[in-house]
Amino acid sequence: MSKRDYRKRIIRRKFREASRFLPVLSVVFLTVFIIGGSIYLINDFFSYYRTPTAAEYADANDPADSGSDGREESVRPLTGVDAVIARADLLAAGYDYDGAIELISQSEYAADPKAAEAVAGYEETKASLVRADISQITHVFFHTLIMDTSKAFDGDSRQDGYNQMMTTKEEFLKILQSMYDRGYVLVRIHDVAHEEIDENGNTVFVPGDIMLPEGKKPFVMSQDDVCYYEYMEGDGFASRLVIGEDGKPTCEMDLEDGTTVTGSYDLIPLLEDFIQEHPDFSYKGARAIIAFTGYNGVMGYRTDAAYEGINPNLEEDRETVHRLAQCLRDNGWELASHSWGHRNLGSITYEEFVTDTDEWEDQVESLIGPTDIILYPFGAEIGDWHPYTMDNERFAYLHEKGFRYFCNVDSRQYWVQLGEDHMRQGRRNLDGYRMYYDLPESQPTKTYLDDLMDVEEVFDRSRPVPVPPMSQ
Repeated sequence: MSKRDYRKRIIRRKFREASRFLPVLSVVFLTVFIIGGSIYLINDFFSYYRTPTAAEYADANDPADSGSDGREESVRPLTGVDAVIARADLLAAGYDYDGAIELISQSEYAADPKAAEAVAGYEETKASLVRADISQITHVFFHTLIMDTSKAFDGDSRQDGYNQMMTTKEEFLKILQSMYDRGYVLVRIHDVAHEEIDENGNTVFVPGDIMLPEGKKPFVMSQDDVCYYEYMEGDGFASRLVIGEDGKPTCEMDLEDGTTVTGSYDLIPLLEDFIQEHPDFSYKGARAIIAFTGYNGVMGYRTDAAYEGINPNLEEDRETVHRLAQCLRDNGWELASHSWGHRNLGSITYEEFVTDTDEWEDQVESLIGPTDIILYPFGAEIGDWHPYTMDNERFAYLHEKGFRYFCNVDSRQYWVQLGEDHMRQGRRNLDGYRMYYDLPESQPTKTYLDDLMDVEEVFDRSRPVPVPPMSQ
């Protein structure tokens, strides 16, 4: 027998020995193949038919993105009835069930069984909604957020003020998550109450119809002084508001090396980011109220006429602010007055009060457009707890200028008051002062914020403590 024949015999023998295990190996291989393939198909099915987030939908259906840049698609673009349903699902996620139903019903796919099933689901959910009691709607507010605590809390003369009145980025994001987890839903102040014409032809204020699933709790949010004052430069804050590449308002921040970066560096873009990830945190596209003073510029731009002839960019800045204001409105934000000079409108003389109100109208409202909301500086009221009447000359003047919503500062959980021709609401400051003096280590009996958050988990331990009382 040649070596070649010998090798062939050995190979045939080994093949026969291995053949005895082929049935077992075949069963194992087939089982693994079936299980693996099933997992892949199930995952692919749910990936295809799940409702994408707002950000995913916008990215997947961006006509400018041809895919030629080599990026992987995070979500397969939907077409036909599936695309329409996905858009409707986003409306429904924000509690706009009527809008979702109308979108599908007016589409070319209205008769599609998938469309009919989606509409039936929206109708069923809509029937289970509960009308919110507007007297139980809380209002929280913030000032400009601290982005870099090492700069804000560096021991200089401004540290105590920042520590008292500002909220850090980390605290703000934890507050949002806590309120979301507890069922809070952001609404507009115009959702809470609005003007109507009664049967006698008179203009009256009436409660709004905020319809939410049982257990959900509407709330209003606002931010004061979105002006980015010069004294804040180098202290870890955003420097100005701008329109991002996506057409939404965002922020610039100046770095130590002289460069400027654009991104989520204050409440407006951070809240927008959160709502994009959690569309059910916003009622029908609601965003916060953004309040401006005017004497030192608006949104980080010089706008006041006192600087005309000194600042060559004044007119350009005014046009920029006008575009930004419209961008805010277009994206669901409500705009408000915080007075012209950040004055205590309840204690200054009436003549000063009128001058300040007129300056606001001339220098700021002329840029941002009409607004009917005023957030009092320092939370200082122009009256007592009774509803305003025209006997209050300050109210009468503000009403003449078009204001209908008046907000003070009140640490109570709820304070909403409807007058015949206006609405008042108390606001709760979620800042370093309020949180520090709600900590068990500071004031064991204080529970002002328990409905919103666990203060011990939220409070930023990079803050210098104790936080000085406001009286100091």
